[in-house]
Amino acid sequence: MAFSAKTPRSLIKSDLPSPIHRKFRKPKFLYFSNRRKTHQISSTQPQQQLSFLNTNSLNSSDPNSHLHLLCINGKLQEALNYLDSIQELQIPLDEDTAIGMVRLCEWKKAFEEGSKVYFYVSNSSNCLSLRLGNAFLSMFVRFGKLGDAWYVFGKMLERDVFSWNVLISGYAKKGFFDEALCLYHRMLWVGFKPDVYTFPCVLRTCGAVPNLERGKEVHVHVIRFGFEADVDVINSLITMYVKCGDLPKARLLFDKMARRDRISWNAIISGYFENGEYLEGIRLFFKMREHWFDPDLMTMASVISACESLGDERLGREIHGYVIVTGMSADVSVCNSLIQMYFSLGCWETAEKVFDRMEWRDVVSWTAMISGYENNVLPDKALDTYRMMELHGFVPDEITLASVLSACAYLGKLDMGIKLHELAKRTGFISYIIVANTLVDMYSKCKCIDKALEVFHSIPDKDVISWTAIILGLRLNNRCFEALIFFRQMKVSLKPNSVTLVSVLSACARIGGLMCGKEIHAYALRTGMALDGFLPNALLDMYIRCGRMGPAWNQFNSQKKDVSAWNILLTGYAQRGQGKLAVEFFNRMIKSNVSPDEITFIPLLCACSKSEMVTEGLKYFNSMELTYGVTPNLKHYACVVDLLGCAGQLEEAYEFIQEMPIKPDAAIWGALLNACRIHRQVELGEFAAQRIFESDRRSVGYYVLLCNLYANSGKWDEVAKVRKMMKDNGLVIDPGCSWVEVKGKIHAFLSGDDFRPQINEINALLEGIYEKMRLAGLGGPKCDSMDGVEISRAEIFCGHSERLAVAFGLINTVPGTPIWVTKNLYMCQSCHSTIKFISKIVRREISVRDTEEFHHFKDGICSCGDVEILGKALTNRTSERN
Repeated sequence: MAFSAKTPRSLIKSDLPSPIHRKFRKPKFLYFSNRRKTHQISSTQPQQQLSFLNTNSLNSSDPNSHLHLLCINGKLQEALNYLDSIQELQIPLDEDTAIGMVRLCEWKKAFEEGSKVYFYVSNSSNCLSLRLGNAFLSMFVRFGKLGDAWYVFGKMLERDVFSWNVLISGYAKKGFFDEALCLYHRMLWVGFKPDVYTFPCVLRTCGAVPNLERGKEVHVHVIRFGFEADVDVINSLITMYVKCGDLPKARLLFDKMARRDRISWNAIISGYFENGEYLEGIRLFFKMREHWFDPDLMTMASVISACESLGDERLGREIHGYVIVTGMSADVSVCNSLIQMYFSLGCWETAEKVFDRMEWRDVVSWTAMISGYENNVLPDKALDTYRMMELHGFVPDEITLASVLSACAYLGKLDMGIKLHELAKRTGFISYIIVANTLVDMYSKCKCIDKALEVFHSIPDKDVISWTAIILGLRLNNRCFEALIFFRQMKVSLKPNSVTLVSVLSACARIGGLMCGKEIHAYALRTGMALDGFLPNALLDMYIRCGRMGPAWNQFNSQKKDVSAWNILLTGYAQRGQGKLAVEFFNRMIKSNVSPDEITFIPLLCACSKSEMVTEGLKYFNSMELTYGVTPNLKHYACVVDLLGCAGQLEEAYEFIQEMPIKPDAAIWGALLNACRIHRQVELGEFAAQRIFESDRRSVGYYVLLCNLYANSGKWDEVAKVRKMMKDNGLVIDPGCSWVEVKGKIHAFLSGDDFRPQINEINALLEGIYEKMRLAGLGGPKCDSMDGVEISRAEIFCGHSERLAVAFGLINTVPGTPIWVTKNLYMCQSCHSTIKFISKIVRREISVRDTEEFHHFKDGICSCGDVEILGKALTNRTSERN
């Protein structure tokens, strides 16, 4: 007989010490009278199990009779005290009395007391009778003490089918399915014939594994022993087959049943639902009604869940009506299923009505509302409902906490998230992995990545979701190097899913990790995940952001071309300032019968703005609602302001804002401020800045724009004031950082980092280039035409880290190899001129992607056309960085 590592390994030998014997001291004397009775042991309720004792025959002068009476009256502690007393008098203990005490302990769930009774009995004899052994066996199985039950089983002189049934069910309930099946076969081998109670337990075990071959074998035994007409056994067979995925066999059994009960219908209906055959399950539900079987609460809960899975609102409302007519709407579980169904269908108002009409609610009801709001992107309502739940005195469970934490993450409610974290610690729910994973996500999205790492490292058994959450969190907090390191660690012990790969590809795209992205692409192809979910579009996005339009087109042509794929490629053209190509691609999208969405027009308008295609941009904006049925939102209005402003039409841009049908946000005023900076319109720029700081004082990009506006106009006192505002508000500018990939490895360079390996070689190379620039009359990186303020401003808002990355690439690659650099800040005029010169003298193609666009340098010419570089379009800094 095979046993798992968790299975008790006691052998069936009576001379071995019992694991219970170590718990109690041995009494001085103990006698046990093994007088047999002919009555059958009852298997009904515990109180009924004690009713076989005939109180009329009890003699108060008989200690055993008095002990019987105490057991009948449920006085366990008095019975134990009395048992101690009669042992001192060496009075033998009657078997019926012992059985009564055992059943009383089982009824009161008193394990320690039951173990004490067993200790007294086992010391009087090395063996147990059938009836007493079955009583102890049932008690220990009820307590989940399989080791003790196994020891009792071994001490029994004889056993019956009940003994085997109890032990088999005990192992099955504790999840030891293989051991339960082995016990069943052992039972057959020693010659016991299974009964009507054996097969349901064994068949449930086969379904739980699931093991269809074993199930079929048991089915043969059912026929062999003549139980093929028993309704309970056939119901168990149906359940086993549906759990093992063999619906045709289950349906065949169901159709051949001469007599069915409600459980038969529930088994086959739920079986179809569990195997995704929702429509056939619904048909059987209506057929059940035709056969005059009334569904019970279990039936209705599964039917409501099927309506949810089908996404059929009309059918769901019809079922809801039936629930009301039959009076089941008073049941909490049915109402909870209705709430979940309506939220899943997007009918959250109807879900609210169901919730409000409930006479009483449980924690599942509140959790259904909170998670429903959170899934329907109504986080404010989720938090309000949680506060109401607390006021009504309900204690949240782990699902509640996870849902509320998700709402906090969406809203950035760090304070409330910290309180929920403390609550999870106090209640012990922090041990649930769903709570820990959601905490990692919450802290990551609230920009507390170190706290997220602390929670992550405290999780003992991390799953795929744990790793994915921390990888995505590191990416969101611009710690992409660490995200890649964690991904490699994860692959040692777990297989990542498509969501994990999407998160890692985002990190690769952020720092230009092309080779790492290609490795993930190859891994996705090997594992068959290359077409899963959003992964094809994530691969396309990675190639676009790494500047590889050729591989991006290959990926685009090999995948499903949904609107997201078109949008990603359109964004690639916008980042390169290729307005005409973007327009041509958009027209091709329309001819391919792909309807644009609201996202489509953002890169399209940005491409028109960068190429100064004002007329075309306005045409597409005006056609959004009329031609394509897309209502412009704040982002589209910001694009139009940028379109007009960058073209020098500041008055038109301001009038456009004034005539907007919706209230402008900080991003729209930021677009106007950027245009004022470009064209040095201080007064209008100050007005835009005032509007911005009324609603947003935390975004660094707006302060940078205002600084540059004043600096371009020579207002250095105002620059100092803005810098002081930033300092007072605790705002700092991220240090310049650039990444370059050399031989498949990504290298990072921080501004002013003088401790990197090869830093001396890098500085020597750059000094040589600066000398050549001066000899060529270009003045070097800090020419006389740049005043001190301009140089300081470039140091702060650029950092020049891309120069270090380019020099490192030149040193460590063979001549002629293209160099690809990604940067977290904008590129200043000085760096732009320097890299232009480098590309000419070394005859290399150099690409630098800053926060706004790609700069492709070749033979001293940049793809941007040498338009004004300094701080261009820094409005994008306020949104999530690319």
